[in-house]
Amino acid sequence: MRNLFEDFAYRYMNYDNQFLKTFLHLFTKPELVIGSYINGTRKKYVNVISYFTIALTIFGLQLFIMNLFFKDALDLTAFNKEMALNMKDPEDFAKNQEQIQSIIGNYQSLIYIITVPITAFITWLVFYITNTRTYNYTEHIVINLYYSSQVIIVTALATLLLMVFGLDFFTISFIFSFLSFIYLGYIFKKTYDLKIGETILKTILFIVFYGLMLLFIIIAIVIVTLVLIKGFGIEF
Repeated sequence: MRNLFEDFAYRYMNYDNQFLKTFLHLFTKPELVIGSYINGTRKKYVNVISYFTIALTIFGLQLFIMNLFFKDALDLTAFNKEMALNMKDPEDFAKNQEQIQSIIGNYQSLIYIITVPITAFITWLVFYITNTRTYNYTEHIVINLYYSSQVIIVTALATLLLMVFGLDFFTISFIFSFLSFIYLGYIFKKTYDLKIGETILKTILFIVFYGLMLLFIIIAIVIVTLVLIKGFGIEF
């Protein structure tokens, strides 16, 4: 057991190990992490697929711990009932909301995976229409995989820590969603060597396009889920 712990500590807690170096440098030198992978130098940092896999594993661990110790924090029953008050059929609406939220929760990791190529297209489009075309679409997938992985890891760990101190889960989620856009702007600035004005413009464009994409996905998920529930009587 001691040898197992020492091996874990060496691999993941030692400053010289790839994971810790990748994690730290994605804050301090993201252009080096991303650029080295794109340019084919892949020994210094964790490769992008492995890092994304680690992030999803940590996210899964977060969900497991939250369901074990903070289950009430994820209960949206009261919120759904309040939302349903102005609906024609409150009970049916509340039930459908719970089923939709359950589906989203159960397949969150899959949603992360599906979202990456979509957000990569948005970042590529933002830089394409602003005539900054250093990286192609495939390279934007790399950028978004590293970015998403870092956000997932930090959010998962910080959420558990802050919930221990009594902070509300949804407040934490809102704060880190806001911070994630700031971090994305930072990634833009470092990887493209942008000026502050260019960074702000491209980040705002991304938020606009991302918001439209998110709205479309939410509407699609709601419609498909309602069709499955009502049309085929499927229970989730």
